[in-house]
Amino acid sequence: MNRQLTSWFSPALQKEMPIATYGDFGFALLLVPTAAADYLEYERFQLMDSLAPYINSGKVKVFSVNSINNESWLNNNMAGEHKAIRHNQFNEYIYNEVVPFIKNSTSPETPIITCGASFGALHSINLFLKRPDLINGVIAMSGVYNLSEYSKGFFDEQVYFNSPMHYLKNLSDHHLLEQIRRSNHIHILTGSGDYEDPNASKEFASMLYSKGINYELDVRGHEWKHDWPTWRAMLPLYLETRF
Repeated sequence: MNRQLTSWFSPALQKEMPIATYGDFGFALLLVPTAAADYLEYERFQLMDSLAPYINSGKVKVFSVNSINNESWLNNNMAGEHKAIRHNQFNEYIYNEVVPFIKNSTSPETPIITCGASFGALHSINLFLKRPDLINGVIAMSGVYNLSEYSKGFFDEQVYFNSPMHYLKNLSDHHLLEQIRRSNHIHILTGSGDYEDPNASKEFASMLYSKGINYELDVRGHEWKHDWPTWRAMLPLYLETRF
């Protein structure tokens, strides 16, 4: 497969931010790393190998960005309000820099689907829900959609507005809700094995239902653990059968 590494100095984050691109054609899959990982994490854990048939056939073009969780929610030496500020800068980086990069690398009409596992699932959902005018759908694997699970007791307005389980409950903007409802690709996937939290996915799906938002919830059995073999099996299946 065609693999390219690019980077630029991000005005939003004030640092060099690399991005890995895989493939030439197809809809754009924007991968957000887990926890403290980087833009090559999905490659190191062989997820890109499992996606190779769909990349090489031109079904999907994958873009994998770097995480800044170590500079925000996972930084134990940073005050909570500063973590939230840094996270909002990451959102702006995605919307104002990564999305235009993807469009320039594909076409203005190319759909963008966010995707992530674990902490990356929360970010992927959040990025989609906040800007459905820019992002067309999401595949979220093994996520917890309550940001306070990661904020170590800190909670303010910015945690609220980046925590899908909190803000979606009270979302009343008709135009925004209608944009979200138009998506045919809201996929919430989870196992029930070690370190998985299927109830988090069920609760979030229930929230989507209460807002009249179409979604797909896929809860698998106890043999499906919170680990790479699960995600290497889940994501290719969804690319093959849902897109």
